[in-house]
Amino acid sequence: MEPKRARESLSVTSVHVLPNDTNNHGTFFGGKLMMYVDNIAAISATRHARSLVVTASIDSVDFLRPIFAGSSVCLEAFVTWSHHTSMEVFVKIIDENMTTGERNLCTTCFLTFVAINENSQPIPVPKVIPENEEEQLLYSSAEKRYLNRKTRRQETKQFTSKLTLRKPWE
Repeated sequence: MEPKRARESLSVTSVHVLPNDTNNHGTFFGGKLMMYVDNIAAISATRHARSLVVTASIDSVDFLRPIFAGSSVCLEAFVTWSHHTSMEVFVKIIDENMTTGERNLCTTCFLTFVAINENSQPIPVPKVIPENEEEQLLYSSAEKRYLNRKTRRQETKQFTSKLTLRKPWE
């Protein structure tokens, strides 16, 4: 399988934040933003793998700046690194004041996707070739994030195995 350049998976979209997209503070609903994040990341992962993909994890998302109604939100995503069947996708969220043109980085996050076949079985994905400085920075630190996710997943499995499932009426 031939490796692919990170830029080959680049996906970019913009969304106009309308009043019905905001909470009682007049800022963009975090959950709605996360829907856009997952969508753009899935497009990037699909471009890289050229197969069906599923979201395996979303790393922590720290909202650095509020996004207000009337803003435009630009989401940029690309695959930074791959393992055997999984891919790390980096998403950058930038807001733009539509009247002044001022742009600010609001948050970044990493998502992990797994490529699957028509039977929902994991399949191999191409390696990533980083080219520019940002891609190389993300690529060089990706394996450490991968190992942290693996540890976190094991800890989550251990923790959730101890939880009980109750029916709401009990």
